[in-house]
Amino acid sequence: MKRALAILQPGRAQSQRQAGFTLVELMIVVAVVAILAALAYPAYTGHVLKARRAQAKADLVEYAQLAERWHTVNNTYQGFSLPVTQSPREPGATARYALALDNVTATTFTIVATAQGAQAEDRCGDLSITHTGAKARTGTAPLSECW
Repeated sequence: MKRALAILQPGRAQSQRQAGFTLVELMIVVAVVAILAALAYPAYTGHVLKARRAQAKADLVEYAQLAERWHTVNNTYQGFSLPVTQSPREPGATARYALALDNVTATTFTIVATAQGAQAEDRCGDLSITHTGAKARTGTAPLSECW
C-alpha cells in the first residue's frame, strides 16, 4: 500500500522527461534569427532605395521628353515647366525626390532630382538629365549602377 501511495504522489514519482526547449536551444534559435535579420535588412533597404530611384529616373526621362516636345513646338526651352515637382507624383505620396528645372535657356535645360528624407542615404545621391540626354549623379556609386 505504501508503494501505491508513492506512485500517486507527484513528488515521489519517478522523474519524467519534460517536453520543451532548453535555454541553450532557445538562445541558438535567437542567434540564428539575429544573423538572418542582419543580412536581410540591409538587402531589403537597398532594394527599396533602388526601386524609388527607378521611379525618379522614369520621371526624369519622361519630363525630358516633355521638354523636347515643348522645344519642337516653340523652338525654345524657355517657358517650359515641370508638371509635378516631386517623385513619385501620385497625390498623397511621400516625396522621395524633389524635381526642379535648372539652367533653362533657349537651347539647354537640366532636370534635377534631389533625394529627400531616407532616400538621401542612397549611394547615387541626386540624379540629373540634360537636353542632350546626358545623365549624371552626385553620389559615389558608378554611373552605370545609378542610371
